[in-house]
Amino acid sequence: MEKLLEILKGVRPDVDFENETALIDDGILDSFDVVSIISELDDQFGVQVRITELDPENFNSVEAIWQLVQSLKEKSN
Repeated sequence: MEKLLEILKGVRPDVDFENETALIDDGILDSFDVVSIISELDDQFGVQVRITELDPENFNSVEAIWQLVQSLKEKSN
């Protein structure tokens, strides 16, 4: 989770990822941010986010993104 927080802060250092729970719903992250995050997730965790996983619920909070990463890692094993 610490590595994920580093990634997120690298993309948007101005956002309080630890406490925000509506990153997409409140328009805090835009599509460019999400694309950057997806690219970093692939680089750091070796997971590929598919179109079917591009649900706002998967990117609304650090916990949701972490759950997505864990789910994708399990699928790849």
